[in-house]
Amino acid sequence: MKKKILVTGACGFIGSHLTEYLVHKGHDVVAFDRYNSEGSWGWLEHTSVKNDVEVALGDIRDFDSVLHAARDVDGIFHLAALIGIPYSYTSPLAYIRTNIEGTYNVLEVARMLNTPELIVTSTSETYGSAQYVPIDELHPKVGQSPYAASKVSADQLAMSYYLSFNLPVKIARPFNTYGPRQSARAIIPTIISQAFSKKFIQLGSLHPTRDLTYVKDTCSGFYEIFRSNKLYGEEVNIGMSNEISIEELANKILKKMKKDLPIKTEGKRLRPEKSEVNRLFCDNQKIIKSTKWSPEYTLEKGLEETIAWFSEPSNLAKYKSTYQV
Repeated sequence: MKKKILVTGACGFIGSHLTEYLVHKGHDVVAFDRYNSEGSWGWLEHTSVKNDVEVALGDIRDFDSVLHAARDVDGIFHLAALIGIPYSYTSPLAYIRTNIEGTYNVLEVARMLNTPELIVTSTSETYGSAQYVPIDELHPKVGQSPYAASKVSADQLAMSYYLSFNLPVKIARPFNTYGPRQSARAIIPTIISQAFSKKFIQLGSLHPTRDLTYVKDTCSGFYEIFRSNKLYGEEVNIGMSNEISIEELANKILKKMKKDLPIKTEGKRLRPEKSEVNRLFCDNQKIIKSTKWSPEYTLEKGLEETIAWFSEPSNLAKYKSTYQV
């Protein structure tokens, strides 16, 4: 059934892909993102559906603009957030205002408007370093960075709205999503852009492991959680139930790019020692058993599509190879 859906953070990496996905599924989408004087729609400008959506520019920290965008919608996918971990060490308050207060605005607006469906986006960073693997939804939450702490807080706030006001909210928790249009702050764009422009690869710590999901599979995960008539007031992982170290990942990408470059650790790219999340390995049994989600992309296939996108000069030109992650 065709629905009108609000996507906050629609001009970002995952948000732009999710907007595309929802339009292709036949839904009307209101794309909400931060107001800017240029009227830029970010990555949404580079999608196949930019002329098929209603764009509402505002500020997730501004209750009034969220309220205006959410009127008469059948559901909300809340993705708007500050996501770069390094900057959260510089300005924790920015993450509190955007990720916690912004989520409050969405929750309260949904409560006021009796919005039938609400998905709040979490992150695997809320688990911190794995205390056991694979990591299921019962794993303790540990805010090892101000970013992670802000997302733990936002998740708990969302849960409180379910328990206190019976708000129909579900928490989607993607593990490490990658693909075309991903921010330069992320590890895969960093490796690819450096491989094209430098004689060596400079990264932070090489030993941590990550569970990597191609963005199209993340979007289908969101959608299947949204469609479920269960899962209200629950957290749901989206991940591949697989892990790879940063060093192994870098070597795999270089091999696919036919590049023979040394990989170096750069001190200023390292997280503070106690803040490094050393291992993320998803238990995805809940989403598989509770929905019809089935990932279509292996890491091999996803990396090939991602590298192909970055290989386009017009796309690569948007990235700085010196960006720190």
